[in-house]
Amino acid sequence: MRLTFLAIAGAALLVFAAALAGAASFYDYRLDDIDGKPVSLEQFRGKVILVVNTASRCGYTYQFDGLEALYKQYADRGFVILGFPSNDFLGQEPGTNQEIKQFCTLSFGVSFPMFAKIKVTGRDMHPLYRYLTDKSTDPQFAGPISWNFNKFLVGRDGSIVARFRTQDEPQGAAVRTGVEAALGS
Repeated sequence: MRLTFLAIAGAALLVFAAALAGAASFYDYRLDDIDGKPVSLEQFRGKVILVVNTASRCGYTYQFDGLEALYKQYADRGFVILGFPSNDFLGQEPGTNQEIKQFCTLSFGVSFPMFAKIKVTGRDMHPLYRYLTDKSTDPQFAGPISWNFNKFLVGRDGSIVARFRTQDEPQGAAVRTGVEAALGS
């Protein structure tokens, strides 16, 4: 009886240690949306997801147009874009969540899900971005976020299947080919 208890306790500790080490799945994260409502990424299970860190005052802000067009083109096939505003690069996202939402909606007609502003670099990096950039959870596409509008493509099974640089346009061949492949085209 005591051996069984120790075995169960040991297994529980291993699971807990794995969770602390960042072994969670993409779908295990909960974040606040741009309106402050909690959202579980579990609701996107089975979809192809493009995760993008955004900024409203960046030289690449125009990419919102391409992101919205990409979203509209593939949404009916199970594709979604998740936008994560961040002020990590030269203060290019200084606004409040409400200001960011208004800017994205009025200036670019953004209709894909936008989330509350988070940190995507440094010691205070959000755990989702730690998951996306850490070699232990993303061995193929790991590495720091280099600038605004870095993009991660997550397959229907929650695995990270591609990563795109800031310069990779949402309507460009690399991103479109990646999305189509993940969708099963």
